[in-house]
Amino acid sequence: MIAWDFRRTVVIENVAPTVDGGRYPVKREVGTMLEASADIFREGHDVVAAFLKHRLASEVAWRETPMRHVDNDRWAGEFRLEANARYVFTIEALADPFRSWLADLAKRVDAGQEVGNELGEGAALVAAAAGRARGVDADALREYAARIGQPSTPADALAAAREGRLAALMDASLDRTESTWADDLFEVIADRERARFAAWYEFFPRSGQVPGRGASFKEAEAQLERIAAMGFDVVYLPPIHPIGRTHRKGRNNTLTVRPGDPGSPWAIGGEEGGHTAVHPELGTLEDFDRFVDAARRLGLEVALDFAIQCSPDHPWVREHPEWFFHRPDGTIKYAENPPKKYQDVYPLNFYCADPAPLWEEMRRILEFWIGHGVRTFRVDNPHTKPVRFWEWLIRELKEAHPEVIFLAEAFTRPKMMKVLAKAGFTQSYTYFTWRNTKTELTEYFEEITRPPVADYFRGHLWPNTPDILHETLQTGGAPAFKSRLVLAATLSSLYGIYSGYELCENVPVAPGSEEYLDSEKYELKTRDWDAPGNLVAFVTAVNRLRREHRALQLYTNLMFHPSDDPHVLFYGKATPERDDLVFVAVNLDPHAPHTSSVEVPIRELGIGEDAPYRMHELLTDVSYEWRGRRGTVVLDPQSAPAQIFALRR
Repeated sequence: MIAWDFRRTVVIENVAPTVDGGRYPVKREVGTMLEASADIFREGHDVVAAFLKHRLASEVAWRETPMRHVDNDRWAGEFRLEANARYVFTIEALADPFRSWLADLAKRVDAGQEVGNELGEGAALVAAAAGRARGVDADALREYAARIGQPSTPADALAAAREGRLAALMDASLDRTESTWADDLFEVIADRERARFAAWYEFFPRSGQVPGRGASFKEAEAQLERIAAMGFDVVYLPPIHPIGRTHRKGRNNTLTVRPGDPGSPWAIGGEEGGHTAVHPELGTLEDFDRFVDAARRLGLEVALDFAIQCSPDHPWVREHPEWFFHRPDGTIKYAENPPKKYQDVYPLNFYCADPAPLWEEMRRILEFWIGHGVRTFRVDNPHTKPVRFWEWLIRELKEAHPEVIFLAEAFTRPKMMKVLAKAGFTQSYTYFTWRNTKTELTEYFEEITRPPVADYFRGHLWPNTPDILHETLQTGGAPAFKSRLVLAATLSSLYGIYSGYELCENVPVAPGSEEYLDSEKYELKTRDWDAPGNLVAFVTAVNRLRREHRALQLYTNLMFHPSDDPHVLFYGKATPERDDLVFVAVNLDPHAPHTSSVEVPIRELGIGEDAPYRMHELLTDVSYEWRGRRGTVVLDPQSAPAQIFALRR
């Protein structure tokens, strides 16, 4: 005999939101509502009751909220994610005998039929519920059973049966012994808000204000004040560890090393230590702790680079040679991405005979830095390590430290980028750098800011990085830097820039290359942050608007709107309550002015066709009165390559 309960016949299917049918968790943030929905139905005409069950993954007892019927057997319910933690949810559903009886009774009454027997059935249902209830609820139900089963008149019975109080009492005493549960439990990660909204600034702390000499953490603290004043939330540091000397790279990635060349920070490890050591020229661990505290006092969070690779001088090369790839002659292989060669870097072998100790060492390193106040990690090249490793590592760490954030630096194939996000990465680098036309931007951001992708993927936009200087910035000058900054800061709630962006640094090492000339990866940089033509005030203004407008702090609320010029991108963001409405117009052509008619969705916003409304341009503090769906934007790349409007009713 098949071990089924033949009375549990409710069908629960197409549960949403889920990622790969529940294989991976959905991502949300603390304080938000998770709306879950499903197709719920059963045979016959009985009324169905459904409940959204939810709890912290660490708990046993379920909480629940009733689900509402939407249409066509689709049901929905919601609950608030109160804690920075992992949640689970599922769905319970069953036939509701009382509401089914009540619906049937209404039909019989409307048809003028005799309902004596039916009233007896209803009284029996209410009496049974009284047996399950307690105290005053049980007493009230017994009274209702008598009023329905032994009424003065049929009209009195009908009135009693239809009372809202009775419905509430019956709901509270619903017999669930034959309810059906969804086949699976579904997970939700509730991250802290910084997982969804942050402006990052990357800088090399070793680059100071004294030419030819590296800076210390103490000197770098002065940079923190400058960065905080521009309105950034996170300072991201490339690796801060000792740098190997064997095969050290010189200026512009050459194999010729001159005295004083500091080497690439990504060639991690030397006689001073490895991934848990600080480069002695930067200072000590105590100096790093003071740097983190100084950042915190300024409202900044420090993010560290987690690069799983070693220089030939790393202690692991001697202590754990089995963790590396070996050539047939026994020598260790350095990293290559043909035609690029990285002679100063040894990749780690996650396919060695026994990878468990290597996995545990990776966890130990991250636990070490968490112990020193770091809560955010930018992970270098995660797509070159097994996905199952990341599933394990991130889950283990977030179980103990749910506040930790991981940014995946994976410029690779789309499916690999997405599965890394599914596996646990909080945020992800994107193809934004290489999306420059109106069509490219629209198609790409409609994909990554909407479900199903947005249920697990938070796109982090970078106009530049130490590795990437796109042709648009090389040839577009300050207008391109301004427009790309506005795009990055407003298309997503997560964005970052690499230092030098505000100075419009745009000289490549060679024509057709995306590498910087005199790259800071291989040498110390001294910059004049007040140089003529700098964009400090512009960057500061954009970051201020992001903080002032909640619509710009949300990720999944991006909507593109029509514009009649192929070089003008027009889009908007609104809060769910629509108390903050922001529209952005960007000229994608840094070389010529463009005037475009754009379309505002006034009907959806409840604005009449002839009603006036004010478009307040926030960068210039100038207001325009528009009327109707269409308005005009004038975008001159030299003076105003982008406009950011707040719509005032």
